[in-house]
Amino acid sequence: MALNKQILKDKLGWGILLWLIGYILGFIFYFLLPTQLIGWAILPIGTIITLWVLLAKIKATDLKYYLKLAVFWTLIAVVLDYLFIIKMLNPTDGYYKIDVYIYYALTFILPLAAGKWKQKK
Repeated sequence: MALNKQILKDKLGWGILLWLIGYILGFIFYFLLPTQLIGWAILPIGTIITLWVLLAKIKATDLKYYLKLAVFWTLIAVVLDYLFIIKMLNPTDGYYKIDVYIYYALTFILPLAAGKWKQKK
């Protein structure tokens, strides 16, 4: 039972929390930056926080676990972006630009890289 709870926390808990951090940063940066720069400002911050979560908070060492995490976190990002940015906020200049595609790619790649690194350790 404890393992299932940990899997749920790692996949759903951290996935939603990481997405929420980026979402909140987007609202903060909306008042500070031109809209075309918001994603670029969030990207390095989100990457650092995600790496911290992967290296300090996720304890698994199995690469398959990190593959599942990558898939789950990417699905969370895509679905929540669609619901809470595209549908709810309806950005006038569109949303899907290169920074968003890089964000999705990193959301998938970072867990795999962390898992590979932890395997070698």
